[in-house]
Amino acid sequence: MKRKDKIAVTVITVFAVGVLVYLLAPGMFGSKRQSTNDAFVAADYTLVAPRVAGFIKEVLVEDNQRVKAGQLLALIDDRDFRAAAQAADADTLVARAQLKNATATLERQSSVIAQAQATVAADRAEVAFAEHELNRYNHLAGVGAGTVQNAQQAKTRIEQATARLANATAVLAAERKQVEILGAQRDAADGGLKRAQAALEMASYQLSYTRIVAPVDGMVGERAVRVGAYVTPGSKILAVVPLAEAYVVANFQETQLSHMHAGQTVDVKVDSLDGEVLKGHLESLAPATGVTFASVRPDNATGNFTKVVQRIPVKIILEPGQALTERLRVGMSVEASVDTQAAAQPREVAQQ
Repeated sequence: MKRKDKIAVTVITVFAVGVLVYLLAPGMFGSKRQSTNDAFVAADYTLVAPRVAGFIKEVLVEDNQRVKAGQLLALIDDRDFRAAAQAADADTLVARAQLKNATATLERQSSVIAQAQATVAADRAEVAFAEHELNRYNHLAGVGAGTVQNAQQAKTRIEQATARLANATAVLAAERKQVEILGAQRDAADGGLKRAQAALEMASYQLSYTRIVAPVDGMVGERAVRVGAYVTPGSKILAVVPLAEAYVVANFQETQLSHMHAGQTVDVKVDSLDGEVLKGHLESLAPATGVTFASVRPDNATGNFTKVVQRIPVKIILEPGQALTERLRVGMSVEASVDTQAAAQPREVAQQ
């Protein structure tokens, strides 16, 4: 074979081997990208429910309307709650007045005790004077300078003064004991005021709950509230879907996760956007397969076992600033393709 023919054969052979390697590389060494069409748009939407029962007085939003956090959505008839709040406010005023009265009475008791102490001191001085007078009359009667009647009268006066002193002493002890009683009454009045204030605060909360507001920014969906309808606590009246924070949940087969980790770039193709591609990144992998949390889980320990490749949910966050994200709706079908050779970006969540 001529030299030129050998070179030509060699070139053709190398080319054929290269094409073969190119075609077989994904199967031999694993694909660079992992894709699935078992994916959809999701969002952490909030179901709005009233916290008090009542009749809806006004509905301030329409179906599919965009709302801001704190925006008023509906009003419950608040007349009963307003009256209850006014009654609680009046009870608070009464309790505050009772506390002031109990406090003033307790403070006044110190003056009453001081008055009783002065009475005791006066009666004690009177007893002492009566004792001196009795001694003097007894001495005069003994030397014949005084009468027995005067001595007897002096003895009577000392007995009366002693009785008054005993009475004043008892009154002083009672007034001192009254301090504890008045202190307990003041504490009871203070507790009554706190209870009334708590009731007023609760009534104020109940009144504020008649104003149903949006918990987050988003779009109103599944609006079931209507004017005149009777609602109860916990009953769902509408949902607020934060479309600006929508993400993608893709269910990859477990055999596709060998080189997949948080931070890798993802191309998301939404069916309703005519093939347009959105950019995102893989945030995290679920801790269990989808079937693990199913209501009815298969039990591999019973019956004949057939191995089935399981799927793991993967959360994909869309990059901000993409105009097409405004057209996303929760539940839309998408196709997700993860670049498994891409390195994780520092800003992303660490691999689980």
